[in-house]
Amino acid sequence: MSDVSNGPGWWQASDGKWYPPEQKPNVQTPPSPVAGEAPGVPSAAPRQMSKPSSFSFDMKRWSQAERITAIGTLVLFVSLFLPWFTYNYGLGSISVDGLWHGWMYLVFILCLAILAFLVSRAGFSEMPFKLPMADEQLLLIATGVNAVLTVFAFLLKPGGIGFSGIGWGFGAFVGLIAAIVAAAPLGVPAIRARRR
Repeated sequence: MSDVSNGPGWWQASDGKWYPPEQKPNVQTPPSPVAGEAPGVPSAAPRQMSKPSSFSFDMKRWSQAERITAIGTLVLFVSLFLPWFTYNYGLGSISVDGLWHGWMYLVFILCLAILAFLVSRAGFSEMPFKLPMADEQLLLIATGVNAVLTVFAFLLKPGGIGFSGIGWGFGAFVGLIAAIVAAAPLGVPAIRARRR
């Protein structure tokens, strides 16, 4: 207590006397400034940093349609390396795989993208990236393109449509069925919705 102020923070009571800052009633001491901030400058509101979710693979995050799409896409991917077309020339036979048609490399890339996307969906509770459209639409487009290209590859045998001697290998049938199975769980509901 003093008859005069002795510096910043001293306050004058109703009795006319000056008191030090620590004796002021209901004094709330301001928080100490964060390193790098100027004292007396109000700090910005604390930011809440969203912690990225860690990867933990759980197939239960997939819907039934996504499970079927994942299995069908994986089988289609494997079928690209199996014999799709065979040619018997008497003494033996030769075969080519599903990548014989150059456009089937697009199917190869789309299969990898679909599988990577589905693994991400099963691994993260919240996807670490934003897509330009809904997940189901994206999968429908990718599996639809795969199905169309696979049907063309199945029908267009090497040597042309009328060329005899070239037959289908088992990989062509496996790939065709897998492409249709991968696209069906998303495609059939979309077709039904359009008809309504």
